[in-house]
Amino acid sequence: MLKEKTEERTLTPQEVRTILKTDNKEIVELCKKASIRPRKNEKGYTYFSYDEVKNLRKVQAQMNGTTDPIASKSTAVAVAGSSNPAVRSILNSLQDLENKLSERISKVIDQKLEGMDDVVVELIRCKTDNESLKQKIVDLNKEIYQLKNEVNSYKSVGFGFYKKKEIYIWE
Repeated sequence: MLKEKTEERTLTPQEVRTILKTDNKEIVELCKKASIRPRKNEKGYTYFSYDEVKNLRKVQAQMNGTTDPIASKSTAVAVAGSSNPAVRSILNSLQDLENKLSERISKVIDQKLEGMDDVVVELIRCKTDNESLKQKIVDLNKEIYQLKNEVNSYKSVGFGFYKKKEIYIWE
């Protein structure tokens, strides 16, 4: 009688596959995650207890992202509800709103950046003008130095007359 109760409370791998609606590979993975080792009977056939199958079912539900089979039914109803015309209408209007906003923002950004090309060209022109003016300043400073040396080479002799001193340049 005790043997009959254990046989009633055990399930074969085929029955476990149909209960969990999965293949052997996934059953092996579930057993690893649940730390369940399948047992063998006297004939060498593998079997599972009802408690082990319940644990495997819980682990499978957790792997699928739900905590129990009842919750998975409610998520299925929520997914099916998205086919509701009102929900679809709301989703479509939100998507249209998103598209319109992104178009408006891109248009405003384009308008603001439109004048930037001219500004960049003007900035480059100003920079080249600035460099050429700096070079002119350097050239004029050299000329001023030479002219000052030239002026300092004249000495006053009186009555508004000047005499040029000889300047020796060492080359």
